[in-house]
Amino acid sequence: MRAAVLHEIGQEKLEVLDDVEAVGFGPGKVRVRVRATGLCHSDLSAMNGVLPQPAPFVPGHEGAGEILEVGDGVRHLKAGDRVVICWLPACGVCPACKRGQTELCLAGFMNAGTPNFGRSGGDVFGFAGTGTFAEEVVVDAGCAVAIPDDVPFDIAALIGCGVTTGLGAALNTADVEAGSSVAVIGCGGVGISAVQGARLKGAAEIVAVDPVASRRESALKFGATKAVSPEELADAKQQVTGGEGFDYVFEVVGKSATARTAYENTRRGGTLVVVGAGAMDDFLQLNMFELFFDEKRILPSMYGGGDVLRSYERTIALWRAGRVDLAGLITHRVQLAEINEALDQMRTGTALRTCIEI
Repeated sequence: MRAAVLHEIGQEKLEVLDDVEAVGFGPGKVRVRVRATGLCHSDLSAMNGVLPQPAPFVPGHEGAGEILEVGDGVRHLKAGDRVVICWLPACGVCPACKRGQTELCLAGFMNAGTPNFGRSGGDVFGFAGTGTFAEEVVVDAGCAVAIPDDVPFDIAALIGCGVTTGLGAALNTADVEAGSSVAVIGCGGVGISAVQGARLKGAAEIVAVDPVASRRESALKFGATKAVSPEELADAKQQVTGGEGFDYVFEVVGKSATARTAYENTRRGGTLVVVGAGAMDDFLQLNMFELFFDEKRILPSMYGGGDVLRSYERTIALWRAGRVDLAGLITHRVQLAEINEALDQMRTGTALRTCIEI
């Protein structure tokens, strides 16, 4: 079958091969025919080494498709079921799951160290234990979540990561208060989803911050009340909050520099929500006096900060009701053979989300 493979960390281009095999099928596993997958910035971060991932590997973790085969012991799925791939499944028995913090379950991360592809040259890993830049993938049954038949594959793919992460940051982690002021730094697919989440919660002012003009224009269509470049953020802070700072600031870039900017633009007693996934050697510096004196809450948001399955269901319900726009997030579509074009679209910021049709 065909799959896009990164041979070594640091390479900028993927090679689309036709001699890759999905391996590891057996009890507790399912084999999925991938129909659509989104390109998330985390895929780029794994390719360039910001996020740890063994190589060679097949990127992609935001996908949807249909079940081809189920292994022994799998009762909740059957061949033909439409599913969204969940890269962070909850095991249900670890301490985090028992506390109700299923987004902190480590079971999914353990999958990342087990190859689920192979070719004549040896093992090939799937990013985050999945690897959706392939025609087929074998995953634990918990990584395949059944979806209703009326949810298109491209929409379902977005729910698998970016939309769930962005919406959840506003709805779950921050629990944005109606009438509040919000700034979102970084307005790709995840940031735009955070904008939509803040709008759903009734934020009065939502300032979108991004260096790319097309993304700023898109943010206004999705519910931002103002869109500015990073250089214009100080003026927006003055205009919207009288210089005090925003009630909530979402950092959706994953860099210490933007997190520091987010902190400085959060009002005293306000909330900074860290959504972007950054590098282990990129440190955010805060002095102990400001940390104490400003009493700003710093809330990391992992995969939307809530129960993933419930978040999927909620997002589908909101989409059906027309309360969130998911189709509008897909600004570009390519075939798997054109995957490197999609990578360029992500790097330059010209795409909110590129859908790879497989």
